[in-house]
Amino acid sequence: MKLKDWIPAERPREKMRLRGAKALSNAELLAILLGSGTGGKNVLEVAQEILASADGRLTLLSAMPMERLVLQKGVGEVRAYTISAALELGRRAFEEMAMIDQRAINSPELVYQLMLPQLKGLDHEECWILLLNRRQRLIGKERINVGSLESTLIDTKRILRRAIEKQSSFVVLVHNHPSGSPIPGEADIRQTDILRNTLSAVEIALMDHVIVTDGSFFSFSEERVG
Repeated sequence: MKLKDWIPAERPREKMRLRGAKALSNAELLAILLGSGTGGKNVLEVAQEILASADGRLTLLSAMPMERLVLQKGVGEVRAYTISAALELGRRAFEEMAMIDQRAINSPELVYQLMLPQLKGLDHEECWILLLNRRQRLIGKERINVGSLESTLIDTKRILRRAIEKQSSFVVLVHNHPSGSPIPGEADIRQTDILRNTLSAVEIALMDHVIVTDGSFFSFSEERVG
């Protein structure tokens, strides 16, 4: 059935107008971004196929490389940029909500809430730092390195340089484990000790190292590792 043959209340745009965006499924929201179907398929069918290529998960769709998204049937370059931009806006909105009250970053739970939008659904490891002032308020956040499925480099010299440039009093190290297990490996522990000692030499404290997975986290300070 063509989309124009549906009753108005079941067309994504009409449904959104009548019932609001929250009433729409992920596929219906994606269909609105796409605008029209292609190759004999209506726009909702195209949207469903795109989601299926990401196992139905927006996090995987968001992390999909642009060159792969462009090649999805019914997408192309212009639509790929539209989808990518919309997902990035959603991520940034989530991030703003996590930071809106400017709380002191004084627990691994807050670190997890802040960093999950950046790291959820990734198929590779990334290393990030949070730079905090004396009141433990966030003054900087930066991705330090992108690694492989099983490892990433903790660039101690770069972290030290950025902490000094921002006049940070505290640093929180964050990286993800795509495997789903937050338990640190020997390399994680060794590199954390090196970073802690390096920062301590210039009177900057490594407050914590938090390992993030999609559904859990591990805190070096909470578990008293290192």
